[in-house]
Amino acid sequence: MIKTTFVAAAALALVAGPAMAQQKTVKIGFVSTFSGPTAVIGNDMRNSFELGLDHVGRKLGGLPVEVIYEDDTQKPDVGVQKTKKLIESDHVDFVVGYIWSNVLLASLKPLVDSKTMTVVTNAGSSKFAGELCSPYVFSTSWQNDQTPEAMGMYMNQKGIKKAFLIGPNYAAGKDMLAGVKLTYKGAVVGEEYTRWPDQLDFSAELSKARAANPDAIFVFYPGGAGVQFITQYVQAGLKGKIPLYQVFTIDELSLPRLKDLAVGIPGAQEWVNDLPNAANKKFVADYIAKYKKRPSFYGAQTYDAVGLINSAITAVKGDLTKKDAMRKEMEKADFASVRGHFTYGNNHIPIQNFYLQDAVKEGDDYVLKTVATIVKDDQDRFHDKCPMK
Repeated sequence: MIKTTFVAAAALALVAGPAMAQQKTVKIGFVSTFSGPTAVIGNDMRNSFELGLDHVGRKLGGLPVEVIYEDDTQKPDVGVQKTKKLIESDHVDFVVGYIWSNVLLASLKPLVDSKTMTVVTNAGSSKFAGELCSPYVFSTSWQNDQTPEAMGMYMNQKGIKKAFLIGPNYAAGKDMLAGVKLTYKGAVVGEEYTRWPDQLDFSAELSKARAANPDAIFVFYPGGAGVQFITQYVQAGLKGKIPLYQVFTIDELSLPRLKDLAVGIPGAQEWVNDLPNAANKKFVADYIAKYKKRPSFYGAQTYDAVGLINSAITAVKGDLTKKDAMRKEMEKADFASVRGHFTYGNNHIPIQNFYLQDAVKEGDDYVLKTVATIVKDDQDRFHDKCPMK
């Protein structure tokens, strides 16, 4: 009797084993900034990720989802601490997020060493795209240089002969200014790097720009620093005198605060809210309905992470141990992206279009509109430094 019971139990275990494996919850660690002045970015990313989960029925590849949100407080040492916690204590299956390049670079080693499947939804350091690329790390955004490279091309089209460059002194700021210099064919008559993230007074830099008498100023300041810079640029009487060209400085998060100050200042981006594909229309409409405001590009890139992860888990039928199979599926970028079609380069950075955007007033509302396509199917220039071929 005891033997029969044992055999029956063993048989039941064999039958139930695969089914029980399918009951596993997908654990996702999400690292972003949820406190301080730049929390607005992290909150937009979180909102978009949650909306993406809503759109797939709160399941990925048929498995229920648990998301653990961690605040990096915009500090590399905190970011790597939170990343290690997610890997070593929470045993997450995926890590998603990262706004800041310096936080990502600090956190990259534990992610890669543990072979944790990772989707970076904003930060785009040149090292991450090049020599530090990993089979287990993907981006749903861009490499930092790509957007300013597109803006440099547009500045050439506008006949800008002399430019003054301003940006923050950290990894992404250096990449942004380096990127515009790669494609801009005119003369750079001045280049200023400011303290990050605590400097919000740009009067000295604007005075230097005025004195250099350029044809245009190029600037990169994300978040609240961007609002301060645009406000001070206008207050200094430079709008209408020295044109401003920007990347990541005027977005759907800063536009409601800037309003008329932002109108007529062009930017470059790989996603604009009015891109005419079905996935994007649904994302924007449902985001507005749920959160009563417009999503930003930060949110759009994070929303795409849900589709990317869902495609991978679906391909392996919920067996999260099949990391190589998930990686190969993710490399196909076979999901409905809000930016339309894109493909992955060998370094897992998207090959995609970049658009000219402008801030316009519609009634009492201010929105960003696509003006033109600056460059099609752009691949970052660091992909050949990535050892993955």
